[in-house]
Amino acid sequence: MKDNKNILIIEDDITLNKGIMLTLRQSNINIKQAFDLNEGRNILNKEKIDLILLDVNLPDGNGFDFCKEIKEKLHIPIIFLTACDMEIDVVMGLELGADDYITKPFSLMILRARVMAALRRHISNANSSKITIKDLELDFEKMKFSKDNKLINLSKTEQKLLKLLVHNKGQVLTREQLIDRVWSDMNEYVDENALTVTIKRLREKIEDKKSKNKYIKTVYGIGYAFCKGDENE
Repeated sequence: MKDNKNILIIEDDITLNKGIMLTLRQSNINIKQAFDLNEGRNILNKEKIDLILLDVNLPDGNGFDFCKEIKEKLHIPIIFLTACDMEIDVVMGLELGADDYITKPFSLMILRARVMAALRRHISNANSSKITIKDLELDFEKMKFSKDNKLINLSKTEQKLLKLLVHNKGQVLTREQLIDRVWSDMNEYVDENALTVTIKRLREKIEDKKSKNKYIKTVYGIGYAFCKGDENE
């Protein structure tokens, strides 16, 4: 982690917030502190944040809802901090896209280690230009794509859609999210049919004709998810 990283702590316990700040702060890590969601949202709108430590229960709202709000717009690692260790809450947090879930009370040194690990994973994923998934090789930086070592020609819209799905592998993205993020630079109204058509074209290019949608799964009534390509999923 040669470049400076910004970590945002959203925790209403002032003592704990300060303790985390002092534990994580070092020469290449800047700490931003917020004590409620509104303050955290304002910092996110002004600063480039590389990781968020997010309390679940805050004075002005729920951390789960805020996590969902962030993940719809930004690709930022989020680690939940909570006093509740109920399995259903842990599962909910991870399903929302959180990278980790730490139950209070916790060791600040263990927290530090898990934060550093999450940052390393995020940096590694961001720096990895080429992604290999079974018979697919996807290089979004060089805009080179192949299946079974045969080049695939993808339009810019197909590339944007595929990149969004792949970078959120295993996570269901709603039709609204996909339309908003893939066609965000268009000023005109985009018909929902545009997404259906683009998904169909992508499938024709990356799927096997004999297998039915092993990569791009339809979640009926909601949207789509990119899977690792196992037939039985």
